[in-house]
Amino acid sequence: VQLQASGGGLVQAGDSLRLSCAASGRTFDHYVIGWFRQAPGKEREFVAAISWPGRYTPYADSVKGRFTISRDNVKSTVCLQMNSLQVEDTAVYFCAVAGGLSRIGAEYNYWGRGTQVTVSS
Repeated sequence: VQLQASGGGLVQAGDSLRLSCAASGRTFDHYVIGWFRQAPGKEREFVAAISWPGRYTPYADSVKGRFTISRDNVKSTVCLQMNSLQVEDTAVYFCAVAGGLSRIGAEYNYWGRGTQVTVSS
């Protein structure tokens, strides 16, 4: 499965962005989709994930209450709504596919190309 993340951009602190992750080659059916991010000079970190068909949605503490992950199982897309963005949210955001719900990147099998999110003060 090939994944493509989109929706990144340059925004100011307090603004919102909506990232999307789409699959090609196959659907997201029965897979967990996760969002991770990596800032310059930092390790990749878990942001959020969503189970199949969407009941469970764990979040990183740093984004809880500001970010919302959702999935459209008909269109096989997953979105990450990011509100109240902070400078610390600046990173490349990646979506990935896993067989089970996890916060650990190594447990995700397929990764898409990332999309850059830059938040200015």
